[in-house]
Amino acid sequence: MLRQHISRRRFLATTATTAAITIVPSNVLGGARHTPPSEILTAGLIGCGGQGGEDLNTYIKAPGGDYKLLAACDVDETRLANARKKFGEHVELYTDWRRLIERNDIDVISIATPPHWHALMCIAAAQAGKDILCEKPMTRFIAEGRAVVTAVKRYGRVFQIGTSGRFGAYKSSRSRRIHKIMRSGLLKHCPAVYIHRGGFPVLRYCGKVNLKPERVPAHLDWDMYCGPSPLRPYHPHRFGGSHRFYWDYEGGSLADFAQHYVDPFQWIYGKDDTSPVEVEACAAPAHPDACGVWAWVELKYAEGLTLVLDGNEWGPRYDRKEPRHVELSDLDEESRKKVEAMPDPEPLLWFAEAVKMRKEAGGHVEASHRAVTIAHLANIAIRLGRKIRYDPVKEEIIGDEAANRLVYQPMREPWHV
Repeated sequence: MLRQHISRRRFLATTATTAAITIVPSNVLGGARHTPPSEILTAGLIGCGGQGGEDLNTYIKAPGGDYKLLAACDVDETRLANARKKFGEHVELYTDWRRLIERNDIDVISIATPPHWHALMCIAAAQAGKDILCEKPMTRFIAEGRAVVTAVKRYGRVFQIGTSGRFGAYKSSRSRRIHKIMRSGLLKHCPAVYIHRGGFPVLRYCGKVNLKPERVPAHLDWDMYCGPSPLRPYHPHRFGGSHRFYWDYEGGSLADFAQHYVDPFQWIYGKDDTSPVEVEACAAPAHPDACGVWAWVELKYAEGLTLVLDGNEWGPRYDRKEPRHVELSDLDEESRKKVEAMPDPEPLLWFAEAVKMRKEAGGHVEASHRAVTIAHLANIAIRLGRKIRYDPVKEEIIGDEAANRLVYQPMREPWHV
C-alpha cells in the first residue's frame, strides 16, 4: 500500500499562526525538478537480469513520478552483486523473494524473473498488500493467470503488465472508434480480420534437445531457479535469456512477444474480458521440452472476429483471409448514430497514477490475463498439432483432456496456486 504522509505544505498551512518563518528545501515541497517524499513509491525488485528495474522506470519514473528502490532479489549471486553496483549500497539484497515481499516498508513489487515464477510472486505480493509491476508474459499457463486475477482483485491491488501498446492505440481516433463499436454491443457479427505479420523471432527461439547435464555454478541456486517447474539437470541454455526456449519456463517466441502485439489489439477490439473460441496453428511437430518452429496461428472469437499471428520466418505464409478493419458501415443506420453519439473512452491510467488514485491501471490484471491467454492457446494448438475449441467463460478447452492438461499444469511441490 502507498504509505500515507502529511504533506509539508499542509503542515506549514496549519502551523502558520504559531510559527514565524520556516524555510523548507525545494526537494521536500516538490517543484519542477523535485518530487515530494509523499509522492515517492518505495519499491522492491525481484529478478536482477537485463530487464530488472526497467518497468520501474517505464511505468513510474517516465510518466513523471518517482520511486526509491529499497531491496532487490535474485537466485544468482553474481547478478545481485551487479545490482548493488547499479542501484546503490542502500539497496538490501535477498536470495529468497519471500523475504523481500514480507517487508512492510515497500509499496510496489517489480517482478522481472522468468515467467514460471510470475504467478506465485504476484499472488504473494497481492496478499502482502503490494501493488505489482509484472514483466510479460504474465504467466506460464492459463489457470495460474486466473488465480492472479482473483488475488489482485480480492486484495484491492493495482497491477500493470510490462507492455504499453494500448496507450499508443488510445491516441488513434480510428482505434477509439473501433473500440466504441465493439464495446457498444450493437455489432452482432464482426467481419474484421486483424493480422500481425513478423516480429516473432521464430527460428532463434528454438530450444536445444538432448542437453548434456553440467555442474551447477556455485553462485546459482538452481533448485530455487526451477521453483514450481520440474527440477531438470542444469544446463546454461536453460538459464538466462535462453530460458525462453523451453516449455518449463516460458514458451518460445509466441509467449515472449505475443503479449506486446495483442495488447493494443485487445483494447482496440474490446476483448479485455473474453478470449477466442477456436484456435488453429500451422507448425512443425512439437518437442515435449524444447520450443520449436511455427508458421501462423488463427484465433476466432464468438462473433466472428479473426486474429492471426503470422510468424513470417518459417513455413507457409498465412493466406486465408485479408486484413479488414471494423467500420461504421458494418452497422445499421440507427446503430451508427448511437455509436457516433457515444463519448470517447476514458484515458488510460499509467501505473503510478493508478496507485495514487487507487484505480485500475491501463494494463490491468484481467486485460493482461486475457492477452497472454491468446499466446497460451496458440502454443497449446502448436504443441498438440490440432485445432482446439475454447470456452472463454469456464476457461477450459472443450472436449480435449490432453489440451486441458496444458491449461491446468501441475507445479513442483511445495509450490502451488
